Amino acid sequence: MKRAIVDFGQDDEGDWYAVLDCAHRQHVRHRPPFTSRPWVVSDSGRAGKLGQQLDCLRCDRFEWPEGIAMYKRTPDFDQDCVPKGFLAEHRTRKGVWARIIVEQGSILYHVDDRDVHQVINQNVAGIIVPLLPHRVEVVGEVRFHVEFYAVEK
Repeated sequence: MKRAIVDFGQDDEGDWYAVLDCAHRQHVRHRPPFTSRPWVVSDSGRAGKLGQQLDCLRCDRFEWPEGIAMYKRTPDFDQDCVPKGFLAEHRTRKGVWARIIVEQGSILYHVDDRDVHQVINQNVAGIIVPLLPHRVEVVGEVRFHVEFYAVEK
């Protein structure tokens, strides 16, 4: 999944990483002859890469990023009051992650673009990746809510 570079940082060993708009970090080392990224060693080189897209494998794997905090929680929903928008394909905004937390019963979580069809229950939270179209399907009696997360400001 393509994500824009929004910042850069250095790890404990001094290697550079890109901070992506999804909140994941990805190393962008300059280690010739194996990896040639001479732009990463200068401030102007890194500044010139801001906004460019990198493929985020961690988003592809639905991996939860570090450094994000919950800023909103929906009320509890049940099989009779699930918002119609949740049942149709929809998406979160750029940089917004979410978790579907099922308290009772189960729902089906669909990410059709990625051929993901997952049962979400008390043991498994649904991970919602920013901008990725998804929908839910109610299966019998259920009670759940959604928590929204973003990078702390």
